[in-house]
Amino acid sequence: MTTAIRRADRHISPVFLALVAVMAVSGWAVWSGQLAAGTGFAVFLFVVSGWVVSLCLHEYAHARTALHSGDISVGAKGYLTLNPLKYTHALLSIVLPVIFVIMGGIGLPGGAVFIERGRIRGRWRHSLISAAGPLTNILFAAIVTAPFWLGAMDGVPDPFRYALAFLALLQVTAAILNFVPVPGLDGYGVIEPWLSHSFRRQVEPFAPFGLLAVFGLLWVPEINHVFFNLVDMILRALGVSNWDSYWGQAFFRFWQGEPQIPQIGGGA
Repeated sequence: MTTAIRRADRHISPVFLALVAVMAVSGWAVWSGQLAAGTGFAVFLFVVSGWVVSLCLHEYAHARTALHSGDISVGAKGYLTLNPLKYTHALLSIVLPVIFVIMGGIGLPGGAVFIERGRIRGRWRHSLISAAGPLTNILFAAIVTAPFWLGAMDGVPDPFRYALAFLALLQVTAAILNFVPVPGLDGYGVIEPWLSHSFRRQVEPFAPFGLLAVFGLLWVPEINHVFFNLVDMILRALGVSNWDSYWGQAFFRFWQGEPQIPQIGGGA
């Protein structure tokens, strides 16, 4: 009976399929330049839908790893359907990350699926559950930058190249921020099982504010500089230049006016 329920709960949600469809259609529109609303709006739809898809996969990775670690309750909660509306905090998981992408071009890590940790045995399993989400962002970044590091960008329209670059930037920033070992973030979840019980009890009240604290620190110029230098270093290793990500964000902000497509392709 449990197996039958779990199979039903694994069906991919139409909501997620709709997001993938929006990503595919808007990606075609960016490539072809045939969207009446303009290339910038197409880039916006492509990046936002791609970002939400990655958030769904991030949370799915947490849930799937928890399922194989002993928490079968994730199926009944709908976490295996990839439906973003099933998350414990849809506002934190989807709405706020999208708002911060629009406002600041930062891949803000979202909030969460609820894992019943009492069902799981072994510190390594707890750590892996927490690490699974940001590792998914890393994998997503590797996939969207594959044409860059494989040298397969010949013939790719510039707007599509820039859109991929900006989407990759969001994935890299999300992975880095998620791995920060601050209560409330996945990085802390990785090390938490290895900390003393008394220490965990002391920092537990601060968990709801961990994400806000990290984001606040990014407003400190010195920390912001170090953070984005690290992001740029990782993107360069993946073949993505500052030129690519800069114009990707410029096209994304379509409400500021359609930027003129640069004549020089990718290479700063």
